Amino acid sequence: MKSNWIRLLAVASLIAAIGVSAPVQSAQKPAAKVKTGAVCPKPAPKKAPAKATKAAQKPAAKKSDPKAKPAVNAPKDLPRLLDLGATKCIPCKMMVPVLDELTKDYKGKLKVEFIDVWKDQSAAQKYKVQSIPTQIFFDAKGKEVYRHVGYFPKDDILKAFKDHGIKLAK
Repeated sequence: MKSNWIRLLAVASLIAAIGVSAPVQSAQKPAAKVKTGAVCPKPAPKKAPAKATKAAQKPAAKKSDPKAKPAVNAPKDLPRLLDLGATKCIPCKMMVPVLDELTKDYKGKLKVEFIDVWKDQSAAQKYKVQSIPTQIFFDAKGKEVYRHVGYFPKDDILKAFKDHGIKLAK
């Protein structure tokens, strides 16, 4: 009996050493509902490759005609939700239907963007992303008003905009 306790203690120590923190779910129990804040275990990239950094530093060439008239239906400044994540990150994948629904429901009232920081590492540096997914909320003037890390449901996103004085009428 003493050897069973020693084995159990050894297994527990091994599990703690490799960092397994979530209990294994039985096949008979339904999966738990994902809560706000689920974060991808793989961190955002620390440093962009030299090519990506140099390309990001070069200003884009502007081709503007001083005599050109502004477009009649020029888009007005909109509040913006920027989601920084990765296409292969599970919590990031869970954000896709939320972002798609926001894009559809608030067309012309909210600009929704996604950047894959595993492909565009300079964006992770630019926005100082430590974990993914990260949602950054901007007002219509482009000022960051709020930041959230992890999975974020649609209702909570809308509440965050409202709490920071940004009205998004459907």
